[in-house]
Amino acid sequence: MHAWLCPDATGVENLAWTELPTPEPKAGEVLVEIRAASLNFPDLLMVQGKYQIKPPLPFVPGAEWAGVVQAVGEGVQGIAPGQSVACLSGTGGFATHVCAPAAHCLPLPEGFAHVDGAAFIMTYATSHHALMDRARLQAGETVLVLGAAGGVGTAAIQIAKAAGARVIAAASSEEKCNLCLKTGADAVVNYSQQDLRSALRSLTDGKGPDVIYDPVGGDLAEPAFRSIAWRGRYLVVGFAAGPIPALPLNLPLLKGASLVGVFWGEFAKREPRANAAMMGELARWYAEGRIRPVIDRTMPMGQLPAAYERMAARAVMGKLVLVN
Repeated sequence: MHAWLCPDATGVENLAWTELPTPEPKAGEVLVEIRAASLNFPDLLMVQGKYQIKPPLPFVPGAEWAGVVQAVGEGVQGIAPGQSVACLSGTGGFATHVCAPAAHCLPLPEGFAHVDGAAFIMTYATSHHALMDRARLQAGETVLVLGAAGGVGTAAIQIAKAAGARVIAAASSEEKCNLCLKTGADAVVNYSQQDLRSALRSLTDGKGPDVIYDPVGGDLAEPAFRSIAWRGRYLVVGFAAGPIPALPLNLPLLKGASLVGVFWGEFAKREPRANAAMMGELARWYAEGRIRPVIDRTMPMGQLPAAYERMAARAVMGKLVLVN
């Protein structure tokens, strides 16, 4: 097998396409031939040594992937060789083969493309957990999605619309705003050209959004929170802009609003039954055509450094997927 090996977590430039022995699955594991692996923002942070989870060195990056099972280890039930699966394993995806716990693998039904499977779990699980569980989103409410043209952003647009909400998508260019409209947003704000607070006042008749979905952080956080509706819920999803914002704590008081943390990975560990039910609902929504990953582009696995460069430049719209 071959894999992109990260020897020291000091940056993308040190990744090396390396030949390695093809592993044998241990008890409870499956060996999968990887067909597609998506690039997520944590994959960039991880190879830079900036992510909260730091794998032992050396490691193969690539948290999320899909492929075909080649072999199963002792005790594995419900998954057989030849079956297509998707998995969020945290590492190992930027390769030709990987061993992963069978319990972490999501069997893909017939017709579920590997590229979609590789772009599905992290973004849709994060966005569903955020909007439906943490924010308790109700039909008829208004959701503001920041960084709306990215992977979690486009997933959030689709999930909010599936729940019957009105969606305002905020993005940094006209091209990204157009993508958001095609994805299902009811209105858009180009925050590189428009004042966010003024635009939100106009689009909500002065009421403000009921829910704010924020995977960006940075300078947008405070003006967004100042625009929130009474009893609004501000979802802290991530910090793609880099800086972690500091909000004046009088703002939640004045708006009767909630600042709500979103950590889907920990939720999945602590509440596995609720997570399994959520994943089942998402799979049904996919089969019904209510949600579908927005694919920025596919690139050959050998072009991973160029893919990282595109993500670092914040040029990815939707999900970028590497294919073997």
